[in-house]
Amino acid sequence: MWGRIRGWRGRSGLDKVDLYTRGSLYGMVWLGIAGQSALSLTRPVRASAAPSLIAAACLLSVVQGLHASRMATTALDTYLGRAAVRGGQLLCGAVLLAANLAATLWLAESAGPGGFPDLWIALGGAVLPFGMWCSLSVRLRPLALAHVGLLSTGCVACALVGGRELALSALVSVGFWGGWTVLTSRGSAWMLDVMWKLREARDVQARLAVAEERLRFGRDMHDVLGRNLTVIALKSELAVELAQRGKPQAVDQMVEVQRIARASQQEVRDVVRGYREADLRTELTGAQSVLRAAGIECGIEGDSGAGLPAPVQSALGWVVREAATNVLRHGDPRRCTIRLGATADTVVLDVENDGAGVPVATAGARGSGLAGLRERLGTLDGSLDAGPAGNGLFRLTATIPVPQPRTGPLEEER
Repeated sequence: MWGRIRGWRGRSGLDKVDLYTRGSLYGMVWLGIAGQSALSLTRPVRASAAPSLIAAACLLSVVQGLHASRMATTALDTYLGRAAVRGGQLLCGAVLLAANLAATLWLAESAGPGGFPDLWIALGGAVLPFGMWCSLSVRLRPLALAHVGLLSTGCVACALVGGRELALSALVSVGFWGGWTVLTSRGSAWMLDVMWKLREARDVQARLAVAEERLRFGRDMHDVLGRNLTVIALKSELAVELAQRGKPQAVDQMVEVQRIARASQQEVRDVVRGYREADLRTELTGAQSVLRAAGIECGIEGDSGAGLPAPVQSALGWVVREAATNVLRHGDPRRCTIRLGATADTVVLDVENDGAGVPVATAGARGSGLAGLRERLGTLDGSLDAGPAGNGLFRLTATIPVPQPRTGPLEEER
């Protein structure tokens, strides 16, 4: 307990609540022990009972308090799901409670009628330590049965010692203190459990945010560098062949490689800073120029997409970039056609090529390109389909619903 108090100022609010709850449990334990011991040492008891019985009753109450103090933290951890109270510990607590109650009743019996006027309060104080930690480590139904059994046994014993009035007083005292102990102990533990779960939920949320950012970064890096590295590889191979033939065009190809490499550096910086967004018009122009530089005829048909919302344009821009990368990597096409069609509520992008070789869908399944595109489109309730279209064609289709602007009552009347 004292080790937990050290560094109080550096603890978080939840740790302080945890420490306060444990301290209150300790206080409840020793409140009952102190009350029982004080009542056992009152003048009427000292005047009529044997000193050895008084010392034995006080000693048993202190032993029970030490055991209950040790079990308070374990019982709270059991309620929070961090530990488990063993059956031997419960049995030991029950034996100490029974011994303490027996010693108190024996003391009242030796004191004679009127020698222990506050016996019913002392019995409640004896029940308090055991009931406190037992209420946190035992389920409610067995706890209720044990409480009823304890009340019945205590009332019978009090009836034998002091008659009906003492039995009724003991029933009220033990019942009240037992119920109050259960309510306060479980209420405090429940509140602490809720606070710990809230902290765990915040930790999980933070870890999910970090994992999501890692996925975004990896997806953006793949989409940004995939096409540029493919173009750099193709142009480098072309430059090598031209250089081997002694063609001066090799210098032009290497200059283009240098320009693409520098552009890739800037795009990587934008990805790291989180500012990278794909522009649809820029990506269409870039895909057309890259494919033509690789000897592939590329045509763009349909709408330019200028009136689409920015998130839709960005997602379609990533689709165009990844589709061009797959055409360069996995096929040997001679022609590629990019079609963009927009209706009142949907925009559809088709990228079709006549390449042969490794199917794009199969290649993308092994990597993360198509999976990343599906994640991007999924945030906009879009879909992505890729597969053979017949006659040696391969088609990639991206569909995104376009949100409609809300119209107010005045606009509808107009």
